[in-house]
Amino acid sequence: MSEISQRIIADLLFARTGQQLAENRRWRIQTALAGLLRERGISKLDELVCLLAEDPTDTLAQDVVEALLNNETYFFRDRLMFDLLASEVLPDLAAKRSACRRLSIWSAGCSTGQEALSLAMIFADQPEVWQGWRIDILGTDISAKAIDAARRGCYSQFEIQRGLGVTQMLDWFEETGEGWKPRRELSRRLRFERRNVLDAPPDPGRFDLVLCRNVLLYFDRSYRERGFGRLAQAVASDGWLMIGAGESASGHTGAFAPACDTSGLYRRAPASDRQAAGGRRHGA
Repeated sequence: MSEISQRIIADLLFARTGQQLAENRRWRIQTALAGLLRERGISKLDELVCLLAEDPTDTLAQDVVEALLNNETYFFRDRLMFDLLASEVLPDLAAKRSACRRLSIWSAGCSTGQEALSLAMIFADQPEVWQGWRIDILGTDISAKAIDAARRGCYSQFEIQRGLGVTQMLDWFEETGEGWKPRRELSRRLRFERRNVLDAPPDPGRFDLVLCRNVLLYFDRSYRERGFGRLAQAVASDGWLMIGAGESASGHTGAFAPACDTSGLYRRAPASDRQAAGGRRHGA
C-alpha cells in the first residue's frame, strides 16, 4: 500500500465527512477496507484508488467512506456518564420543564442506536418520574448503514450483551428469529436521521440535552470549532451538553462551561461569558 494511496483515501474521507485520518492512524485503512476489498475482488489499495478514479456512479467511493467510519458503540458505553445523566442532568431538567412536561434530546453520532436506546431505558426504568411526559430522542449519524441499522433496531446476541445486564435485557428487549428488538416502550421515544454534526442542527435552540461523545475528536481544530458551534445552536439556553470523558470543549468554544468538575459534562455558558470567549479567540 503506497503512501499516495493512503493519502488519497484519507482525503476522500475528509472531503465527504470532515473527519481527519492523521498519518499516524492511516494504518487502519487496510484493516477497515479489508472486507470491501474481498467483496469487490480487489487485491490491493492501489488498485482500489484506480477504480475510484474510474467509478462513474460514485457507489464505490460511498462504500469506502462507510467502511472507514468508526461505528464502535455499545449499550451504556462509559456507564459513569449515564449515571451522571440519571443523577444530575435529568433531575435538573425535570424541575426546569415541569410546566410543559416535555424533553428533547439529541444523540449526535449515535451509530447503530445503542446510545439512544440507553437513554430511553433510563426513562423507562423511572415510570413514576416520567409518567405523562413527552420524551423525544433523536439519533443522528453520518453513516447511512449505521442509521439503517438503528432504524431496524435488531441486535445480535453479542451486541445485546455488550453493556446490558440480564435484567435490563429481558425487561426491555424481545428475542425474535432475527435478533433482539426493543420493546415499544423504548422505540416509541426514538427517531433516527442521517446527518453530519457539521451541518446546520435539527430544531435549533430546542434540545434540552445533546450527547456528542467521541465524535469531534476525529476533526481537525477548525472543524472541531465548527462542530461545537453547531451544537451550541442546537442546545437550549439552559440545556446540557455531554461529550466524551476524554474530550474537552476548552479552547474550542465559549458557548459551554464545565459542569462542576465532571469531565465531559457541560452547561450552556452565560451570554456574557460566550461573548468574552469569542473575543479572546478572535483576538488571538
